[in-house]
Amino acid sequence: MKTISFLTCALVLCVSTIALPQSHKPDAQKPDAQQPSAQLAFARLKTLAGTWKGQAAMGPDPGMSAPVRVSLRVTSGGDALLHEMVPEGRSDDPSNGADDPVTIFYIDGDRLLLTHYCDSGKNRPRMAGKLSPDGKGVTFDFLDVSGGTMYGHMHQAVFTFIDADHHTEDWTYMSPEDKPGHAHIDLVRAK
Repeated sequence: MKTISFLTCALVLCVSTIALPQSHKPDAQKPDAQQPSAQLAFARLKTLAGTWKGQAAMGPDPGMSAPVRVSLRVTSGGDALLHEMVPEGRSDDPSNGADDPVTIFYIDGDRLLLTHYCDSGKNRPRMAGKLSPDGKGVTFDFLDVSGGTMYGHMHQAVFTFIDADHHTEDWTYMSPEDKPGHAHIDLVRAK
C-alpha cells in the first residue's frame, strides 16, 4: 500500500511540474495581435536567423562598397539573437586578431534592446527598437553607451524585411565630432 501511495505522489508531482510552468506563461497564450510590440519586433527579427551575404555601401560615394557576410543565430533558449558581421573572404578564425562587430538583440521588460559590441568605437552602445506600423522594419535608436565615445559610437540601426530571403540593414555611426556616417547593407540569404 505504501508503494502505491508513493507512486501516486510521485506521479502527481511530475504532472504538476509539467503543468505548472505552462500555466505561468500568459504571453505564450496571446495571439500575435495582442502581444506587446517589443515581442512582435523580436519575433520578426528572429526570422532572420541564418547566414546572409551582400554588399555594404558606406558613405555617400556609391563606389565605396565591400562584400560582407552576416550571421544571425537565435541563442540563450530563444531569449537572444546574435548578429555577427565580417568582410567576405575573412576566415572565421578569431585568433587572427581581426575584430568584427557583434550585436545582441533581447527583450528587457517591455522593450526590445540591442547591445552593439563595436569594433570601431571600442565601446558598447545600447539602442531601443520599435517595429514599424506596417511590420516591415525595426528601427533602433540610441539609448546610452559604455566604454566612452573617444572614437565615436554606433547611433542607429534599421532592419527592413523585403522577403524571407532578402533584407537590408542601415547603420548610422556618430563620429566624435557628432557627424553621422551611414552604411547600407543589402543582404540575401546564403543558407
